[in-house]
Amino acid sequence: MPAEADSYAGGLRKVARVVLLDPGDRILLLHGHEPDDPADDWWFTPGGGVEGDETREEAALRELAEETGITEVELGPVLWRRMCSFPFAGRRWDQDEWYYLARTSRTSRTQPQAASLTELERRSVAGARWWTCQELTRAHETVYPTRLAELLRRLLDEGPPAGPVTLDTEIV
Repeated sequence: MPAEADSYAGGLRKVARVVLLDPGDRILLLHGHEPDDPADDWWFTPGGGVEGDETREEAALRELAEETGITEVELGPVLWRRMCSFPFAGRRWDQDEWYYLARTSRTSRTQPQAASLTELERRSVAGARWWTCQELTRAHETVYPTRLAELLRRLLDEGPPAGPVTLDTEIV
């Protein structure tokens, strides 16, 4: 789901996403839905499009702060890269996504508070939740990227990969 989607004009969108883990290795996911159909919903990592001349790292930190209010993080390496294409809010979105590892000292008892959502985000983001890897593995909800539970398990078991792993392209 695009973050600052109000300004997207088509073409390949550069996106920075954050795999945010708390001290208990829980991952923070946002709950999104089609703006006019809350029943068409999914879970996704915080993040969004690169703006102006900012780096992807800067975009990752900015988006995390805007969408969750969380600023005290240690941004780590790029874990995964993914190309995806999907319909959202009446348009087709083509994205080149980079997923950064980040750690926070906040615990899952701390509920994230969005600090600065766009108008479209206010209509399409329904909240956030910290997930354990086991909960994610058992989830029946739609989660993006689709192999997130498997990817998270490998990350927790083996640590970050030596270099970014290219995930399968996802076209919805």
